[in-house]
Amino acid sequence: MIGNYYGGGYYSSWILFVLPAMLFASYAQLKISSAFNKYSRISSGTGYTGAQIARMILDRNGLHDVRVEQVGGKLTDHYDPRTKVVRLSSSIYGGNSIASMSVAAHEVGHAIQHAEGYFPLILRNNIAPIANIGSRLVWLFIIIGFAISPFFIELGIALFLAVVLFQIVTLPVEFNASSRALVQLENGIMERDKIKPAKDVLKAAALTYVAATLVAIGELLRLLALTSRRRD
Repeated sequence: MIGNYYGGGYYSSWILFVLPAMLFASYAQLKISSAFNKYSRISSGTGYTGAQIARMILDRNGLHDVRVEQVGGKLTDHYDPRTKVVRLSSSIYGGNSIASMSVAAHEVGHAIQHAEGYFPLILRNNIAPIANIGSRLVWLFIIIGFAISPFFIELGIALFLAVVLFQIVTLPVEFNASSRALVQLENGIMERDKIKPAKDVLKAAALTYVAATLVAIGELLRLLALTSRRRD
């Protein structure tokens, strides 16, 4: 019986619900890679590194207790609200390109959100632990549900709903951080002719979050389509 569920139904639902989202995700990844590579080669014109820009924006917003640290990897930049640290990848931390400045300002945008108690950020941080569990265990519960009891199917879907909700809430968090970044850069840091390229970098990055949300929704629809057969 399980084999039937994971036969034609599995692949047809994957093609219908997940494949389009994954194709869009590939497009989004190409866009961010293209924008990042392009504007990593163009100087911001300020002479400041990404780390210095981050420190400057933090200080002007009174966030003297937030540290700026370098982290390994590429595009691994993030803000850690637990330790109040803006972590920038090597090329962003030490670079002085438009891309470096844009990404650094974006991550500081999250620090400003945290300091102001921006609700979507708080909600996302609270959902994150459940979403992590859901993303790791959903298919284990689905398989157990097919073999033993529909209760585990319902539990798996409930956990995956947290994943979808996390991705949906991430969208306003990321868009707002980019808006905050542009406001900071326009306020005496970046030359006017560099603002549009900065927007291009941030818009390309935003596409990746939209893609992740669509993939999560597609996976949920696939789960519902597959498991509806088990309930029947």
